[in-house]
Amino acid sequence: MLRSFRLCQTIALTGLLTLWGTSASACTGITIRPADGSVVFARTMEFGIDLQSNVIIVPRGHSFEGTAPGGKPGMQWTSKFGIVGTNAFDEPLIADGLNEKGLHVGLFYFPGFAKYQEVKSTDAERTLAPWELCSYLLGTCGSVDEAVEAANHVLVGEVVMQKMGFVPPLHLIATDSSGQSMVFEYVDGKLNVHANPLGVVTNSPQFDWHLTNLRNYINLTPQNSQGLDLAGNKIEALGQGSGMLGLPGDFTPPSRFVRAVAYTQSALPVETAEQGVLQAFHLLNQFDIPKGAATSTENGEEVADYTLWTSAADLKNLRHYFRTYENSQIRMVDLRQIDFDANSIQTISMRGEEVIEDLSKTAK
Repeated sequence: MLRSFRLCQTIALTGLLTLWGTSASACTGITIRPADGSVVFARTMEFGIDLQSNVIIVPRGHSFEGTAPGGKPGMQWTSKFGIVGTNAFDEPLIADGLNEKGLHVGLFYFPGFAKYQEVKSTDAERTLAPWELCSYLLGTCGSVDEAVEAANHVLVGEVVMQKMGFVPPLHLIATDSSGQSMVFEYVDGKLNVHANPLGVVTNSPQFDWHLTNLRNYINLTPQNSQGLDLAGNKIEALGQGSGMLGLPGDFTPPSRFVRAVAYTQSALPVETAEQGVLQAFHLLNQFDIPKGAATSTENGEEVADYTLWTSAADLKNLRHYFRTYENSQIRMVDLRQIDFDANSIQTISMRGEEVIEDLSKTAK
């Protein structure tokens, strides 16, 4: 029996994407490349409410049905590769995932700039809704090159989510175990694929704009300033970090992009994948949004974005790591220990409260 992937027909996902369309716009993605040849992609997920996310395991052979404009049935496909990724509201929606071939794909919000492709009635059989492309690429592609080819053979339409009233503006990043990275953006009805050697992504505007904006920060350096001599007066820095003076610290996408590039490019080299994962989590601490620091008014109520979860994917050793707002302990799922021949999607809970260890009586 076909397992439907027409998610816009569920109330839970409608609520999810309604908020996604307004409040969730502060996600940040980075890439770490350790000396052992491994590749680590890590990202944050920000939202204004608890998405009740869990890790889901999509087996090989799982059947999906996409969505065409007007809520009509879209393209059908069967997953060739097993996937481990993060969902929301117990739905088979992969917002961020890794497949058994070492391909990672993640969705990011792209408001004000996303405009998808024109879809004719005769094109429905090769059409997907924007939020379905991530799962399609993870299920059918083993590399970034294959993902680019696959994306160019399908249409992503202006699919309005039912009971919501608008099309969710999204772009995505794909990274594989070779270290290749591409950003996929639908602008003015066309698919633009950008090479991403920096491995960094945030949100609007377009990816190439962010690269151009880096020119405004070419003065930044991890080295402290040596000071100035002004008319015989020695003007010295007040403390550590003077080389990064001027680094933007707010939560807007352009500022986070610049900050992510500065931190990943200045980070000291690490030797192993495990060290790379830990480094990625440390770097993403700089993008963690506490409740109350970024707020907006939605339907007359104040909504506060915060970092629901942070994840990292080791693309060489096929491991998915995560931590949550409620529990900062890093947890891991090893894809090589997963049975991807299971009959249905399985779930691993991300729930759990922080455990504070009492060391009062351990003194020696």
